Amino acid sequence: MPSHSVSIVSKCTVCPDQKSTIISKTLKLSVSDLPMLSCHYIQKGVLLSRPSVPFDSLLSLLKLSLSSTLSHFPPLAGRLLTDDAGHVHILCNDLGVDFIHAKAKRLLIDDILTPIDVPSCFREFFAFDDTLSYAGHHTPLVAVQVTELGDGVFIGCTINHAVTDGTSFWNFFNTFAEVCKRGGFAKKISRSPDFSRDTFFNSPAVLRFPDGGPEATFSGDEPLRERIFHFSREAILKLKLKANMKLINPEILGKQCNDKINGKINGNITELSKKGATNRMAEISSFQSLSAQLWRSVTRARKLEGSKTTTFRMAVNCRHRLQPPLNHLYFGNAIQSIPTVALVGEILSRDLPWCADLLHQNVIKHDDATVRLGVKDWESSPRLFPLGNSDGASITMGSSPRFPMYDNDFGWGRPVAVRSGKANKFDGKISAFPGRDGGGSVDLEVVLSPTTMAGLEKDTEFMQYAS
Repeated sequence: MPSHSVSIVSKCTVCPDQKSTIISKTLKLSVSDLPMLSCHYIQKGVLLSRPSVPFDSLLSLLKLSLSSTLSHFPPLAGRLLTDDAGHVHILCNDLGVDFIHAKAKRLLIDDILTPIDVPSCFREFFAFDDTLSYAGHHTPLVAVQVTELGDGVFIGCTINHAVTDGTSFWNFFNTFAEVCKRGGFAKKISRSPDFSRDTFFNSPAVLRFPDGGPEATFSGDEPLRERIFHFSREAILKLKLKANMKLINPEILGKQCNDKINGKINGNITELSKKGATNRMAEISSFQSLSAQLWRSVTRARKLEGSKTTTFRMAVNCRHRLQPPLNHLYFGNAIQSIPTVALVGEILSRDLPWCADLLHQNVIKHDDATVRLGVKDWESSPRLFPLGNSDGASITMGSSPRFPMYDNDFGWGRPVAVRSGKANKFDGKISAFPGRDGGGSVDLEVVLSPTTMAGLEKDTEFMQYAS
């Protein structure tokens, strides 16, 4: 691959094109926002083909669109503020966000998508590397970097993680693309965020910090490999069938595993599996099935002692879990982490259905009462989110294949690929993206130590489903 030297051409501040309707007001960080202050800013972006317009014209359009979009998301143009009582707020002061133009014209789309491992150049397509969200007190809450490639463009968005979770991040990104496609102006948008703070997540609890703010909860200096594993719709359905085999009539299971149309599994499998289940709540989802297979295979590749405990940590959206539910466009973090724990020996000696059901049971139990219990527990002892893999036996699953990442059409077509920067990555950090071909396909961004990654690549139970 050619040298991936990325050079910064220009940097400026983009402010909302209209004064904020909540100017000088604040949005208090919630019990779901505050733990993220020790996490890096979120770094996600889209790789696009090169548009036909001159690049200078494209940059002007993107700046105009970003300015218009910020008027609908005024908190993102603000800064963090800690009051005398210790509560942290977003001050909606319209100070603006960073906009960066970069060049890497020796890089071509095929050059950066073909390698087995994700090339390190993607790290240079984002701003605010190694910046903790607490820095939002004096650093813009958002930075957009537009990197000009030889035959494409990468639009990388970096947003403070104490201000948005994945749901809010992609709503902003989708709106940015929507406004750009409309020509850079939008008095109304299709998915207006809900900035209300009168929710159960609003709390009088105070999270105290040392002078200068918190430190990252993981080192970030360890050698790592990063790969994108693609799972087709067909592969996902096979995994789901296998995970649910105890719930499905064996005759139906055997027939459907051999029933193919044009080389693909019959699309009726999911419906048949539902009919074969004694209880719809008992059915293990496609994503839980895939997660269970990953947990088994990574644990095997790590060659851990059977008596050691391993944890699979999964972030879940709590908006619909609360009763009454939050607005699905609630702006901010509304997530909790579900840890599932088992002995290494159990994970490896038992089958996929057992492992998948372990994850499934934890997810379905995470209802309104559990969410509220988690909030009360945090309020009794406010603390930062312990991101990392301190025991060498953990997996942390982030992002979601449900996020509309490929809906970001800025006016000249859907993204070619979705990638992230180096933020919040450590051995065992996994991010789930929707596959570009849709239909339930999934891409897993897998970050592991080199030794573990080599073991995973030799794991036939895992690789038979990946492409």
